[in-house]
Amino acid sequence: MTLPTLFSALRLTSLSLAFVIMTVLPSMSAAQNDYPNRPITLVIPFGPGGETDIFARALSTDVAQVLGQPIVVVNRAGATGAVASEFVSRSAPDGYTLIFGTAATHALNLSLFKNLSYHPLDSFTPIAFVGTVPLVLFAHPSMPSNAHEFILKLKENPGKYFYGSAGISTSYLGVELFNNAAGVSAPNVPYKGTGESIQGLLGGQIMFLGGSLGVGEALVNAGKLHALAVMSDKRLTTAAMIPTLQEAAAITLEVGTWNVVMAPPKTPNAIVNRLNAAFNEVLNRPDVVTRLAKFGIIPVSNSTPESTAKRIASEIDKWRKAVELAGVPQQ
Repeated sequence: MTLPTLFSALRLTSLSLAFVIMTVLPSMSAAQNDYPNRPITLVIPFGPGGETDIFARALSTDVAQVLGQPIVVVNRAGATGAVASEFVSRSAPDGYTLIFGTAATHALNLSLFKNLSYHPLDSFTPIAFVGTVPLVLFAHPSMPSNAHEFILKLKENPGKYFYGSAGISTSYLGVELFNNAAGVSAPNVPYKGTGESIQGLLGGQIMFLGGSLGVGEALVNAGKLHALAVMSDKRLTTAAMIPTLQEAAAITLEVGTWNVVMAPPKTPNAIVNRLNAAFNEVLNRPDVVTRLAKFGIIPVSNSTPESTAKRIASEIDKWRKAVELAGVPQQ
């Protein structure tokens, strides 16, 4: 091929490439500006009826109204949330498949599994950190009702009083963080589920446990359990009589589960910002705040994709420490 012929071929190739770029980019931009123009799927990494499912469904209707398109909530349980997480991380980055992640899926799992099929941050695009569900410390009625006195009793009787948990979970590891912060020694009794652990507490087989407000609120109101403290920086609005751990025992500890909305990696900024604005708008509504408070959920209404990523990174460090304290081997 002569040099003039080669230059002509290269020129044609460049022009063809430029034509493709000029053709594709406007269509991509139009798709983003038109977002959303069809239903959005919100994947829940656990089965129906749990706290995560309740929270997601409570938000989805209102957010759908803001976006002008339905949000279809789909439960995709399995492998401690890894099945749903991997599915969403491999979905198209078009804003139509999102995950309602938790402290387990987007922080704890990284420390529990050697070969996790996704990374909590690298495999996603953060949308919004939407809320927290702080742990409440519940105790058997034979124990002191004051957190300070409760801790003193545990210190005076190391290893005597047991606490319960439902497997390797944030409630189990949250109590481990509490034990470490309070300087107490209390063995764990694992149960198959939260209901069984509550029965163990009522029956006196264990003396305390950590759980969401909904786990023991009715039993506290009936005088069958003590609510010692909430592991949060502020009291729960619907249970303002329960002090924070800082107020009750001068221990600063924020522990509980939480929820984030994440999209597949490389989701365009225009779509990310549209979703972030929609969730924040809904989470600022007083009626939504009141509705969520009944489940012990503290909404976060001012998160950004950047602050969400930073929060998840700090939570990964927190739960790694908890796993090390508990001596939980990687699976």
